[in-house]
Amino acid sequence: MKILKGGTIINRGKSFVADILIADGRIRQVAPTIDRANATEVNVEGKWIIPGIIDDQVHFREPGLTHKANIATESRAAVAGGVTTFMEMPNTKPAALTQELLEDKYDIAANSAFCNYSFFM
Repeated sequence: MKILKGGTIINRGKSFVADILIADGRIRQVAPTIDRANATEVNVEGKWIIPGIIDDQVHFREPGLTHKANIATESRAAVAGGVTTFMEMPNTKPAALTQELLEDKYDIAANSAFCNYSFFM
């Protein structure tokens, strides 16, 4: 369990200072002050906390064109830039134009993506 202390949260057109409780990889509470005896506190005063970006048109090239890019490397780069979800276009070889090929891409992402994902068919 971790508490981000005193960050400036920017969300839905508002800006306010608050603490954020994170447990099991999820935000569990946002409040002006949160204190938990067994939580690790991280001072984020003076830092902005903003929602992640959803990139709805990426071209990661897996399968078939991994000499250009792949889901693991490109999703890692996306996360470094603040992206929390990507939606990939079907310009791979073979293109994900059947349910079976689409499932193959989901299997690859389940084992290698660094953030949330979806795929266009």
